[in-house]
Amino acid sequence: MRHLLLDLDAPLMSFGGDLVDAYGVVRDFPAKSMVAGLFGNALGWERYDAAHHAALQARLTIGAARIAEGQRQREFQTAKLEANDRGWTTHGRVEGRAGGADTYKSPHIRYRDMDADARVLVACRLAEGDGPDLDALAAALTRPERPLFIGRKPFVPSRPLLLGLIEADTIPDALVAGLALLRTPPPRQDSLRAQWPYGEPAGSAIASNTREDEWTDERHWPAGVHAGLRRVMLGRIAWPEESA
Repeated sequence: MRHLLLDLDAPLMSFGGDLVDAYGVVRDFPAKSMVAGLFGNALGWERYDAAHHAALQARLTIGAARIAEGQRQREFQTAKLEANDRGWTTHGRVEGRAGGADTYKSPHIRYRDMDADARVLVACRLAEGDGPDLDALAAALTRPERPLFIGRKPFVPSRPLLLGLIEADTIPDALVAGLALLRTPPPRQDSLRAQWPYGEPAGSAIASNTREDEWTDERHWPAGVHAGLRRVMLGRIAWPEESA
């Protein structure tokens, strides 16, 4: 099967997880919705193109490996908002403030996590269906309609995101093959932490420490929220000998 490889390399990146109160935690691997949104942004789709995003997300199968772990950082954000403050939303309309006088006495506080100096390899394929194919996605990544970012708009990539298109039997096999294609590869390691779809044959690509997990990482695009559970496998993949 054909797979598309993404080389996510940036000074800062974030793979958003489940938001808890004011804490914006991140996962170690990108969400399926994030990869679909990244492609949609490259294609020039708008947020209101919910049907296009939903169809692409449904056709996607993804997996990832952490090439460089980097460092997990936490940013403290605060803003003092007044009654007359206005702001633009992602829906393209001005949003105002409401509430009594006491609601403006304290600042708005939140915490946002991110990874510094991390690098993540992503492998994905598409099921048959309406919409763009892998060649169209690769072309969009090469000449995107808008600037691309990894998790948040300030987190711009350090290198082209598209690593290549390859043939592989499974996502783990595609990840191992992708390691041999890396431009400026990092120091060789015996194995790398990885994530791949539940039920995907692993074969000799998997090194050790395999376990099952459940993620809420698929977006219900018409409603604008994440819903449901996706079963994934976590473990380690072996570094290919030919790229030693």
